Amino acid sequence: MSKTLRIIPLGGVGEIGKNMTALEYRDDLDANDAILIIDAGMMFPEAHMLGVDLVIPDIAYLLENRAKVLGIVITHGHEDHIGALPYILPRLNVPLYATRLTAGLIQVKLKLNKVRDANIEVIPDRAAFQLGPFLVETFHVSHSIPDGVGVAVTTPIGTVVHSGDFKLDPNPVDGAMTDFAKLAELGARGVLALLSDSTNADSPGHTPSEHVIADTFARVFALAEGRIIIATFASNISRIQQALDAAARFNRKVCIVGRSMQDNVRMAVELGYLNADPQQFIRADEAEHITSSQVVIVCTGGQGEPTSALAKMANREHKQVTLRPGDTIILSASAIPGNEEMINKTLNNLFREGATVYYDRFLDVHVSGHASQEEQKWMINLVRPKFFIPVHGEYRHLVMHARLAQELGYRRENIFIVENGDVVELDDHTRGRVLRQEVSATDVLVDGIGIGDIGNVVLRDRHHLAQDGFFIAVLGINMRTGEIVFGPEIETRGFVYEPEAESLLEGAKQVIRQATAASAHDMGLSATLKQELSAYLYKTTRRRPMVIPVVTEL
Repeated sequence: MSKTLRIIPLGGVGEIGKNMTALEYRDDLDANDAILIIDAGMMFPEAHMLGVDLVIPDIAYLLENRAKVLGIVITHGHEDHIGALPYILPRLNVPLYATRLTAGLIQVKLKLNKVRDANIEVIPDRAAFQLGPFLVETFHVSHSIPDGVGVAVTTPIGTVVHSGDFKLDPNPVDGAMTDFAKLAELGARGVLALLSDSTNADSPGHTPSEHVIADTFARVFALAEGRIIIATFASNISRIQQALDAAARFNRKVCIVGRSMQDNVRMAVELGYLNADPQQFIRADEAEHITSSQVVIVCTGGQGEPTSALAKMANREHKQVTLRPGDTIILSASAIPGNEEMINKTLNNLFREGATVYYDRFLDVHVSGHASQEEQKWMINLVRPKFFIPVHGEYRHLVMHARLAQELGYRRENIFIVENGDVVELDDHTRGRVLRQEVSATDVLVDGIGIGDIGNVVLRDRHHLAQDGFFIAVLGINMRTGEIVFGPEIETRGFVYEPEAESLLEGAKQVIRQATAASAHDMGLSATLKQELSAYLYKTTRRRPMVIPVVTEL
């Protein structure tokens, strides 16, 4: 094989979020090797990732091949497609290519994270541009945010189409439908491989139009007598537009709460992606002096994120907004897998505050931005690829999407179900194969300002602490005589309530004295103390706290 095209998912397959795919062209006879990246998203941490803020893709392979990376094409401005950029760009500062709104959302995010010197190239409508051996063409797709695109990348091997997140909405909020004509043109031209959004592969039929939400909002607004609080993603510009339209219809002022939401709204208004009268907006302090029936608050928190505005309101921790009986709250989002517990906790707290709460199990306050089965079939039939690769979904979604392709006549050997780190290799004879776990694609955990420094050992320690707490024993030893000079002093957290555990703690001190008398001159005194204390505490309580002996040699 002299020429090959490698499709490398670094995130977004076998999971919801963290979307990132690399296309790598190799030519054994020419030094024209190059890598193009599509998207760079984040994912919410799973329940076992204690203390982790978010999860981003592993870019070790890209850093190893830094000289080959020509740029990152972004399909749209949702967090699962741009959320990793503040953490990736300082290490892999390559040009970004995005539509106007998406570029604006990226700029807001980078500024918030104090990332400077990013090179963002704005993609005009239906643009085509050359990056090394890649001819990149974009086409509009309907989604739950304006300015979403799919990407067609033509290489010396053939054309790869990436659908981006899409649905075939006949009546989108921004009026821009998915570009059927471009998809049909690509199909007629010949497509080597299609990477297609699988998120709703287990949903039969068609995804409802975004305009369903406008009708629901109108019904809720007509019934609400107090304030209306709408929680959604800060990047969900279409949903924010629907909230603004409903507020204007029912003569309510709008208060945008939360810095990321405020920054995104300001940017979208300036770029013309949000239509609103400037007089319609009020500040949070002004909202306190306006009749409740004339106020709408738009904020983050549709996923129950602990730091979001709605979660803080539900916990009585928000500095500007205090919930009142009579408030009507709309959670305009569906649960991302893994977030159910946080959402349920927030919902329960909202009900405790006496609010009327609408969410997706109760009313059509959210519709998916992703294609259902019949629309997914349309995409495949329009593009007519030789190879089909389902992406963007948990593993069951990928398998179900593959079955849809088989129903349309695709042979199993021409469908590749992959996971992060696998490599789909296509050659210049249009043959394809999958190299399993060829590239490092582990989860990179972000905790505060730490990126990737939280690994399995740290998570295991956090689970240990969460389950049984810790037990610290401090003592000073005279290394010449072997006598205890001070201590032992004991400190515990999350293990026992010290005022009610005097006998247990006194027994532990006796264990320390006995072990020290027998091993004071040994180099392994700390290890001995840990072993003896652990055995004593388990025998006494049937618990295994993290035992930390602190021995000072004097």
